[in-house]
Amino acid sequence: MKKIAVLFKDGYEEIEALTPVDILRRANVSVDMIGMDSKQVKSSHQIIIEMDKLFDETINEYDGIVLPGGLPGSTNLRDDQRVIDLIKIFHEQHKLIAAICAGPIALGKAGILKDKVCTCSPGFEDQLTGATYQEAIVQIDGNIITGKGPAAALEFGYSILEYLGYDSQPLRQGMQYQYLMNHK
Repeated sequence: MKKIAVLFKDGYEEIEALTPVDILRRANVSVDMIGMDSKQVKSSHQIIIEMDKLFDETINEYDGIVLPGGLPGSTNLRDDQRVIDLIKIFHEQHKLIAAICAGPIALGKAGILKDKVCTCSPGFEDQLTGATYQEAIVQIDGNIITGKGPAAALEFGYSILEYLGYDSQPLRQGMQYQYLMNHK
């Protein structure tokens, strides 16, 4: 069974962090919320979430990592050398690296975006060093999945699920995703 870690630092965006966790858990994928500094992490909107685990050396046992956006959460992740080192290791091992909204700025700092196509929240494109920016809701390039922002959270989560080899269609139907896409 695949194991995914969602990395949390203070200032994360709730929708971008919890939606992939929700989708993966609904599909019975093993996913842990990892507090980089504390088991209680405060969001950008002052919501405190209890983490499953604290960051430690077992992080290398995971098959992929997810970096939510939000400010200052994204810059906090980007400025944590443990996160940068982990991104580099996971990239070398061709493990999944997913980041949404401003989250991809950590991937840019880690130097793994050279010749990669990715997306991010408007205004952060200049921090995607070496990447080709694409105006897309979700962009997949090899082992890297990037998402645009809060509105992309569901599609981002489904894309991670599909990358892991699961069929997202039953879950999309069960979560009534088709109504969202047809809403005016």
